[in-house]
Amino acid sequence: MRTVLVTGASGGIGAAVAQRFAEAGDRVAIHYASNREGAEATIRSLDGTGHVLVSGNLGHPDGAATVVASAIEQLGSLDVLVCNAAVAPAPANRHVIGESTYAEWTAAFREMVDVNLLGAANLAWAVATHLIERKAPGAIVNIGSRGAFRGEPEFPAYAASKAGLHALGQSLAVALAPHGISVTSVAPGFVATQRQLEKLSGPDGDALRAQSPFGRVGTAEEIAAAVFWLASPEAAWSSGAILDANGASHLRS
Repeated sequence: MRTVLVTGASGGIGAAVAQRFAEAGDRVAIHYASNREGAEATIRSLDGTGHVLVSGNLGHPDGAATVVASAIEQLGSLDVLVCNAAVAPAPANRHVIGESTYAEWTAAFREMVDVNLLGAANLAWAVATHLIERKAPGAIVNIGSRGAFRGEPEFPAYAASKAGLHALGQSLAVALAPHGISVTSVAPGFVATQRQLEKLSGPDGDALRAQSPFGRVGTAEEIAAAVFWLASPEAAWSSGAILDANGASHLRS
């Protein structure tokens, strides 16, 4: 049995990841920033017992440190960190260069970089330090994005933050390998989470599904399966990898 911290687990990919670990008998700390109701729904959905809730603003260094400390206090230790929490693209934070104001542009970059990149970096520091002090192996899995490679012209801060997250993971993979800690990333394409259902059922739905030769979009459960494998001891030799999980909708050379 392992102990696992999943950030941004109030729904969507984070909830599916938590469920996948719980199915395997692991104990999970469910992180949320503001959606406590969603986090409580996630924890009720988990198999087994001993799961806990942790809350904190990952866009602030103190928030990230508090989240890890709370998870360790409640679970007794941490073996796996899944960095899923992110400020995602939305109409309210669209920032197209040439159209957005300077205030909109800087605000989008500040918020997305603070949470998506710096928050993940601070979490990784805290969890890795804990593992090193315990002299225990472990795993860190980051949820990146296809957008880091193909670009996001309407949300460049999102793409930049996820590209930074991928690079962070590869740097940490080298630094933490001597301690038996693997670090990997998953780069999903479009995923059919609750937040995206309106878009999928609207006029853009067919075009989104047509991005993949499978003729559909991904599921949160498929991303969770990838995360679960990358966090396993069997996947340690894949440390440093960035796993594309986008249904061949974007291919990297």
